[in-house]
Amino acid sequence: MAEHTVKAFTEELDGLTQEVARMGGLAEAAVNDSLAAVARRDTDLAQLVIERDAKIDAAQREVEKRAIKLFALRQPMASDLRVVLTAWRAAGELERVGDLAKNIAKRALILNQSEPIQLMRSVERMGKIAAAHLKQVLDAYANKDVQAAIGVWMQDDNIDAHYNSLFRELLTYMIEDPRTISSCAHLLFIAKNIERIGDHGTNIAEYIHFLVTGEEIATQRPRGEPGDP
Repeated sequence: MAEHTVKAFTEELDGLTQEVARMGGLAEAAVNDSLAAVARRDTDLAQLVIERDAKIDAAQREVEKRAIKLFALRQPMASDLRVVLTAWRAAGELERVGDLAKNIAKRALILNQSEPIQLMRSVERMGKIAAAHLKQVLDAYANKDVQAAIGVWMQDDNIDAHYNSLFRELLTYMIEDPRTISSCAHLLFIAKNIERIGDHGTNIAEYIHFLVTGEEIATQRPRGEPGDP
């Protein structure tokens, strides 16, 4: 392959990776802002998260377009093929993260019309853990840091444990005070969305392991619900 062709191919791969990183920044901002909208009861911020989701969708389409072009014109092999596959798969996960952040923002709009309840802080703590994991895995992707990715992968059960604990707390709260049932139900949906954000971060960690090593993670994944999207 001619030198200029190799250079152009490398630039296209780098551009694809950078587009995923940009998309990751949008998804990370959506998660943080949706959680802040819940914690601060910020209706304007929640609405902004919902409106900005279109940018994440557009970024995914751009990644897919670039990946298809690389498959069609360059026919990547070995490590180059893994770069393209990982970018494509990671973009799909990030698009779902954006959808989940949008769902959280929609619940925030509803919750802001009712009185706040005590367990809002437990949801906020769980959200901070999931957001931190997402940031760590995006940094691992940018740096091709397989050890950092495995670290995030191993911590997924921490988010699951918080969800299970919060689920029990919210049920107890609803039983003790039926007036809170509606608000607690919305918080349950928010908590489930946060748990799934953690799952998508874990998926990306697995893709990073494949990107760097060419192999799937051999150990059983520490997840509560393997079938969740």
